[in-house]
Amino acid sequence: MEALPEGSAEWTEPGLYSVAPGVHRIPLPLPNDGLKAVNVYALTEGDELVLIDSGWALAEAREQLADALKGLGAELGDVSQFLVTHVHRDHYTQAVALRREFGGRIALGSLEEQSLRMSADPGSAPMAGQIRLLRMCGADPVADELVRVFGIHGGNSEAAIWELPDEWLTPGRRSVLPGRALDVVHTPGHTAGHVVFDDGAAGLMFTGDHVLPHITPSIGFQPAVAEMPLRDFLDSLRLVRGMPDRRMLPAHGPVTDSVHARVDALLDHHAGRLDVIAATIADGAATAYESALRMGWTRRQRKLGEMDVFNQMLAVLETAAHLDLLVHQGKLALLVENGARRYSVA
Repeated sequence: MEALPEGSAEWTEPGLYSVAPGVHRIPLPLPNDGLKAVNVYALTEGDELVLIDSGWALAEAREQLADALKGLGAELGDVSQFLVTHVHRDHYTQAVALRREFGGRIALGSLEEQSLRMSADPGSAPMAGQIRLLRMCGADPVADELVRVFGIHGGNSEAAIWELPDEWLTPGRRSVLPGRALDVVHTPGHTAGHVVFDDGAAGLMFTGDHVLPHITPSIGFQPAVAEMPLRDFLDSLRLVRGMPDRRMLPAHGPVTDSVHARVDALLDHHAGRLDVIAATIADGAATAYESALRMGWTRRQRKLGEMDVFNQMLAVLETAAHLDLLVHQGKLALLVENGARRYSVA
């Protein structure tokens, strides 16, 4: 497979795309209707090969990764290390599968440890934390449907796909290849231990799911529930905005010219969303579920009930994250009664 110029095809189209000297983008498929692909980035120097993120452990993703690496004169077993931006399965699980077969080291942000250990625990029910939060949000219909659709009745049938990394990443500069070092930047919000990788010498930033060109990332979807994920996310956006601008290499979407431009748009989006959600409480909504029912979702402004149950869950929990930040800012009041969280104008 010959490397193609970046931007020469739709970003989800399988292939090997040259982003910069020694940097190639490899889109890999995802098994859902929303996001169609995840970008894996191959860093090379001579015969050495490092991947940023790895994709979902799917047969089709493995095949497409192997085909793309042939364009670099490499094979799956040539990957010496995987630098993973966060613990979600579309970024992490193929690294585990390939390490089992070929070796290679996996590095992941240190604050992902609690969520990863829960994912790897056979006795930890998937999405148990989210179901508990949904009930606190007054969203029993969504919680009940989530249990029904995903068969969540205790235990974790997928625990075996998860393993701990070889290295827990902490913020700071890290040598990756001869002549290439990356700054590991902790950017919590999407998950508690999300990191981005800043290549200052090349003017590149591998932004994972922290900064995406076309969508706003979900907030705080992880087994170990975060206290205030939206506050963390907005603080992380401001942290990145305070760094020198870079060319943005995201996990989902095309490479774009400016991290700063997209960060500004995301900050504006959430400022507007905070206003809209506060207005639903002023208009009589009392819970995150009632607020989410009154709002439009996605760029098509779909109603909550028009979405599948997984995205309904994300929508309600995102609404709750905005409400909790408004309480933290003193703009709303919170009353907890029998485990239910109810909001009112302060």
